[in-house]
Amino acid sequence: MDHKIMSRSPSVATVRSRFSAAVRRLSAAVAARTSVDLRALAAFRIGLGALLIADLLRRSRSLTAFYTDAGVLPRRALFADYSEVYSLHALSGEPWAVASLFAVAGVVALALFVGYRTRLATVVSWLLLLSLQARNPMVLNAGDALFAMLLFWGVFLPLGARWSVDAIRRSDAKNSGDGATPDAGDGAEDETAPETGPSAGDRGSAVATVASMGVLLQMLVMYVTNGVHKLEGDLWMSGEAVAYVMQADHFTYLLGNHITAFPALLRAFTVVWIALLFASPLLVVLTGFPRAAVASLFVGMHVGMAATMRIDLFPVIAVVGFVPFYQTPVWDAAERGVNRLAPSAALARWRARLESAGGRIASLDASAPRSTPNGRLDGLRDRLHAGVERGSPLFSTVLPALFVVLIVLSSAQSVGYGEVPDPGEEVLETVEMDQHWQMFAPEPARTTRWFAAPGVLENGSERDVLHDAEVSLDRPPDVDATYPTARWRKYLSNVRSGNNENHRSYLANYLCAEWNRTHATGVENVTVYQLYERTDPYNGTVQAANEFELIEYDCSGEFVQNE
Repeated sequence: MDHKIMSRSPSVATVRSRFSAAVRRLSAAVAARTSVDLRALAAFRIGLGALLIADLLRRSRSLTAFYTDAGVLPRRALFADYSEVYSLHALSGEPWAVASLFAVAGVVALALFVGYRTRLATVVSWLLLLSLQARNPMVLNAGDALFAMLLFWGVFLPLGARWSVDAIRRSDAKNSGDGATPDAGDGAEDETAPETGPSAGDRGSAVATVASMGVLLQMLVMYVTNGVHKLEGDLWMSGEAVAYVMQADHFTYLLGNHITAFPALLRAFTVVWIALLFASPLLVVLTGFPRAAVASLFVGMHVGMAATMRIDLFPVIAVVGFVPFYQTPVWDAAERGVNRLAPSAALARWRARLESAGGRIASLDASAPRSTPNGRLDGLRDRLHAGVERGSPLFSTVLPALFVVLIVLSSAQSVGYGEVPDPGEEVLETVEMDQHWQMFAPEPARTTRWFAAPGVLENGSERDVLHDAEVSLDRPPDVDATYPTARWRKYLSNVRSGNNENHRSYLANYLCAEWNRTHATGVENVTVYQLYERTDPYNGTVQAANEFELIEYDCSGEFVQNE
């Protein structure tokens, strides 16, 4: 009997050993595929900060029109159509109040850009971006959704570990001799992290966490979901989709106005894009240089979009979203290349200047007036720090893991392969993280659309009050140029929708008020038309054309909601 027991014991030990080895191999494989280099996170942070500033500057061109009570979506209309609006930007309808929030957001975005109190700057930037987007949902596109999600994942990542003021502050604190790091309560938390992946770079050069997995999966989910939606479209599967998109002149500009002459090239682009969408899982299956190669193909396609289509910041946001896919071997090779190509003295001077600038910011922060010691306040701060430490696993692991599950479920639900539980749906809606991704799917845009707003002036003449031009309902030579911005195109596209008929009155009322504010001869009556033309991209023949009167509006009295 004892002999039988002893004969089985090595077998159990062997099984346990093999199981442990398998778990270690699996953990190493997952770590290798979720590992993000700290230099990639630094570049990602800089890209997010620059995008926030660019987005604010671009939106500010239509600040009054889109974000105040004097614009096309006054707060009464916003609250009527969107019952639950959580937006600081909706607290006041005055231009000065909204402009002040724009300025605050710009300052915080600059702090994120330079990596000053990075985590705090990321959280505040994300909240302000959600607030701004909630103020006018009628001008939003897929790029806005992706931007908010990338910022969300940035909250959980050590974005300030490299190339940042925070990193210089930590270095100065360590060099001071006491080994102290800046107080976590001031937003300059210690964001350094041990290397967890099998990367070949410097020790501590990469992190592999649930949050790093989340930011990679966020990009993957977008492409996989969009690819499944495109499967339902005949034009995508036949290879003709890009040709039809390029003849929709209200999207195209720059190279897009000329590339229509090469239908074979457009067909090739369609095939390549579909192939990339369905090859997107390679972005997390591969590692190192092979992953970078696949990511670079996507980046190249988005650069092509930016050169041919006016779709606001979406292509640039997507490019920034790919930065974390470039792992440690790529950054090491890039550094070696820079060191070989650039004179070492020039690099040393630039590094010294950057460190000096960061040091000045850090010294200004250190010299700022501090509150006098107070026993009760110190005790409260100690308890707060203890609470933060106890909640750290929840913040850094449990919460990101929850959202990883939710975005995967939401993506599956959007294509009919799963369902998000009701509580999860509420969470996703609250933080604007529903995964739909139906960009140009299932069918692409095939129709060129433009708008005209003939107005009868007080002297009896007519003028297009939308474009401040002579009245013409003919197709313009360059339809894209008739839209002040891509957000105006998105807004007008939503206004023409049958679900938004009530918003046509707000648009007409705004056109009347804006014209009368900026012109000596007022407008008495305005009629808004939406016109379209569908053209065969291969022979140029017009397949369909028409015009619709959206609203006729009397400018002489108080606002009237036309039914």
